[in-house]
Amino acid sequence: MAPDAKGRDGDPERVTVVVRKYDGGEHRSWPADLVEQRGPLIVLTGVFEGEVEHEMMGTISHGTKSVEYYWLDRFYNVFHLTESSGHFRSFYCNIATPPVLAGNVLTYIDLDIDVLVEPDFSYRIIDVDEFETNALQMSYPPEVQRHAKESLAELISLIQQRQFPFSLNAQ
Repeated sequence: MAPDAKGRDGDPERVTVVVRKYDGGEHRSWPADLVEQRGPLIVLTGVFEGEVEHEMMGTISHGTKSVEYYWLDRFYNVFHLTESSGHFRSFYCNIATPPVLAGNVLTYIDLDIDVLVEPDFSYRIIDVDEFETNALQMSYPPEVQRHAKESLAELISLIQQRQFPFSLNAQ
């Protein structure tokens, strides 16, 4: 990996991640540090500042570290989650539009489908029904729906073959 991306003061460059729904409404946002930008790959890191209750993952503890992989040309992103103890927790993948990095803001549109990858590399595909509902209600164009389905298949292949970033050595 390339050297860490540093701001003028030598600290990592701070980025705000903004997730939107297809209708443009903000879904969530958080701060992260830019670690690397190489070609279409952007790597950020963040730390959960509080405890989060997640429907499928349970409690995500304060101090959990997230290494976030975004590609400017892919319809998904991948989060590598490590507990504050250093123990690998899971990968969490979002089917989403390719992000846009403008200044210190990285924005993408969440397309609802998620994939949770456990430490044993078993995985669950989540929220396909939400995708189908929102595709109708928010009029996802056919090409967006096609990209979402193709990207899900690509992610599953990467997981099964343990290709980057689905390796415990990926950080």
